[in-house]
Amino acid sequence: MTGHAENEASVLARLWIYQSERFPLIQTVPLLGAFSAASVTASARLAERPLPGVDAYLVAFLIVMVFFWQMRALDEIKDADIDQRYRPERPIPRGLVSLKLILWLAGAAVVPAAFSAYALSPGVLYLVLLVWAWLGLMAFEFFAPDFLRKSPGLYLVSHMAIMPLIDLVLTGCEWVPAGSVPEGIWTFLLMSFCNGCVIEFGRKIWAPEQEREGVETYSSSWGIARSLSALAVATGVAFLSLVICGIYLDRPLVTAICGLVFLLPFAFVLVDFARTPDRKRQKRLETLSGLWVLACYLAAAFAPSLGGQT
Repeated sequence: MTGHAENEASVLARLWIYQSERFPLIQTVPLLGAFSAASVTASARLAERPLPGVDAYLVAFLIVMVFFWQMRALDEIKDADIDQRYRPERPIPRGLVSLKLILWLAGAAVVPAAFSAYALSPGVLYLVLLVWAWLGLMAFEFFAPDFLRKSPGLYLVSHMAIMPLIDLVLTGCEWVPAGSVPEGIWTFLLMSFCNGCVIEFGRKIWAPEQEREGVETYSSSWGIARSLSALAVATGVAFLSLVICGIYLDRPLVTAICGLVFLLPFAFVLVDFARTPDRKRQKRLETLSGLWVLACYLAAAFAPSLGGQT
């Protein structure tokens, strides 16, 4: 669609274009669906409780969609100046939709998320409020934007800390109504933190030909070798967390095998990109990062259904 045709389109049509570019539902819905379902299921498996009703799964999915949508909206605020100067082709700088509209929609999403959380259990709403509080701090860059931007590692840790908080909400859709926190839930939360880093590195490790002036990436800040090393460490700790989670589930061997099935090709792609960092391999690295994260959650949630106690 040309720029003139975009401007003539209805608001709904322009929002549909926006989602395809900035919040692609075709990728986001299955990924977050698996993330939320795996979190609820893993919580029940770790506690050796029956799976909860479908309402827990639906509420977890709705809440996580709202969280990620709101994070996208806050990214639009944080990146507004950079996008205006260096990425004018993005939807908001080119005038497809206004930042005000995106923020309004993100704010309106509070209502269904809060209502559904409270309806499931008031305790889940308290956890949701905790995530929103952290999200608020992220929006203001923890009131130290210059300091954080000079320390990419600290920036990463401070922002990825929201991932275990989100997972606390998602697992909480099971354990809050049930009345007790599952033993070993920390392994799942640690895996969420590491996998958040994996996704972040996968998105922001670029081939030299793809680097753009004014746009910060880990590869431009740290160099390719160092940023890939950080990605490897995050992936390794995520795998270790998965295996320990498997121990709590009495399925260490099964979870380890499930993890290795995806870890080995991911490691091959990582090494391949290190040797020849080009656009094609960059895209492959990003794709495998997402698949690895998806595999981790599915393994943790469904390994107890596979085989005996191995």
